[in-house]
Amino acid sequence: MQNNIKAMVMAAGMGSRLEPITLMMPKPLIPVMNKPIMDIILSQLKSFGITDVISNTYYLSEQIIDRYQDNDLGINFNYIVEKELSGTAGGVKKCQFFFDEGEDFVIMSGDVLTNANILKGIEAHRKSGAVATIGIKQIPHENVSHFGVVVTDNNGFITEFQEKPSIEEAKSNFINTGIYIFNYKIFDYIPENTFYDFAKNVFPKLLAEREINTFEVDEYWNDIGTIDQYKQSVKDVFNGQCLVSGIEAEIFGNKSYICGNSELNDTLSISGISVIGNNCKFGSNVKLEDCIVFDNSEIHDGAELTDCIIIPDSKLVRKSSEKRDVILV
Repeated sequence: MQNNIKAMVMAAGMGSRLEPITLMMPKPLIPVMNKPIMDIILSQLKSFGITDVISNTYYLSEQIIDRYQDNDLGINFNYIVEKELSGTAGGVKKCQFFFDEGEDFVIMSGDVLTNANILKGIEAHRKSGAVATIGIKQIPHENVSHFGVVVTDNNGFITEFQEKPSIEEAKSNFINTGIYIFNYKIFDYIPENTFYDFAKNVFPKLLAEREINTFEVDEYWNDIGTIDQYKQSVKDVFNGQCLVSGIEAEIFGNKSYICGNSELNDTLSISGISVIGNNCKFGSNVKLEDCIVFDNSEIHDGAELTDCIIIPDSKLVRKSSEKRDVILV
């Protein structure tokens, strides 16, 4: 296997469906169990022997650059800053200089939480001889209308894409995970300085030439694109469905939680599952149930918070029970 295979983590998107969280940080830095999603992705790439990584950045790019240009993850991190968004394929085209002619490389989305075996995908890609290989995931048939559906032949090559088909029209219950292995030839299909998208512009051409292979992702996968998907990902880690290295939860009876360096006082009540970040402050008689508390949040006396995400905003006193998705404190 090629020893110096490189990867790209796409990190330019604005993540509007995750507001107000993404008003303060870009999607790849949203924490899962107090680790930014991109930390988890880069650590996984490192575990597969992939250490040369590039990202296209745009929205709040300085936060991503500051975190990873000098990192302790064992990753040689490179980046470009896009002046304007150029589509999924257009962003990859701008990183062409980073990749080696004739070689294969990996593309990951910066907002996907997964335990996918990337080496399995690379092996399938090389055996197929295809220009592109896509990781596909089997999901319950009743959920297909939320995803891009992939139809394959008996050899695993894609014969058709269906974009969010109805349950009745879906020809498959396999979906596109956004995990790609490409050969350098992919750049022949993407023009320079043009807004270009893989799904709309590149894959139809490859499909016509029978150049898109697949590998099945048997492991955990979730696209953290909405608040509900984000909360579900955290639950999945607690439940052991998704494995994140270096995470240890404290479990006491009916409660499970992890905590950064924040001090928890004796009057703090935790039930269900909760994540508490760093440098958080709690008043007396605070109750948390199934909550995610971001770094530097300050929750005042008597707050009762249920099934929500708490992010720092201002020192507002909140004494009433809150059940909204995201709460500024």
